[in-house]
Amino acid sequence: MKLGYSTWGMPTVPVDVALSHLATLGFDAVELTVIPGYSTELSSLTKSERRRILKLLKKYGLALPAIAGHTSLMEEDPKVHAANLKRLQKTIDLAVDWAGPDGPPAIDTTAGGQPDGWESHLGLLIERTQELAAYAQTKGVTLAMEPHVGSIIDTPHKMVELIQMVGRPNVKVNFDISHFNVMGYSIEESVSTLAPHAVHTHVKDETGRFPNHQFLIPGEGVFDYVAYLQSMQRHGYTGCISAEVSVMVQRRPNYDPLRAATQTYATLAAAFETAGIERSR
Repeated sequence: MKLGYSTWGMPTVPVDVALSHLATLGFDAVELTVIPGYSTELSSLTKSERRRILKLLKKYGLALPAIAGHTSLMEEDPKVHAANLKRLQKTIDLAVDWAGPDGPPAIDTTAGGQPDGWESHLGLLIERTQELAAYAQTKGVTLAMEPHVGSIIDTPHKMVELIQMVGRPNVKVNFDISHFNVMGYSIEESVSTLAPHAVHTHVKDETGRFPNHQFLIPGEGVFDYVAYLQSMQRHGYTGCISAEVSVMVQRRPNYDPLRAATQTYATLAAAFETAGIERSR
């Protein structure tokens, strides 16, 4: 496994600074976030900037297992959905431009919607996921759907059911276990269900139960990273464990994105060592 970091927690940090800091800390990989409001927002990534970032990744020895392109698939307004679909397709094209030795990075996205829409909107979700996955498949790109607390896909079993119904080999999971931790699922239940389908991961820290939960910086909460890593290893996961700092944390008046990354690395690197899991570089 590799230890990675998502720039989700670094919206305004210039990409040069972010990559240098993460590499200096010792991270093996990075997930770049390209949604609006970020320094690497998709529309700002000209051809020359894409090439420059790819060179920076090589310079710092950072793998790029995934791109965070989170855009809802469940918008009811047809015009809004068409714009969202186009954005996700352009993010898939970006993955092709940033392909590495193992191929293009996966595209992470949440589905949007609400949990109570699972029965009534499931057909629409399947149709739209199939359409996006078909486009991604023509480009050799994997679509990594992220189940998310409070969204239409909010349980491990819904995620597996969607994968089976969509029936596309390039539809996998961006497995963020924190969303299940706050709903009361055990580590083993979440991991045994989703690790076989996971192409990328997120980890955070947390306290409390949904809807009265808080996501935290790794090391601030109660999550047992050692047990999680050992469970992931038992269930055959060999990819990247990528830390993500939530918007909840970013709203703090004293939030420092570089300090958060530093604390995260110390917490997770120690967990890898305690778990006895060697990181692949």
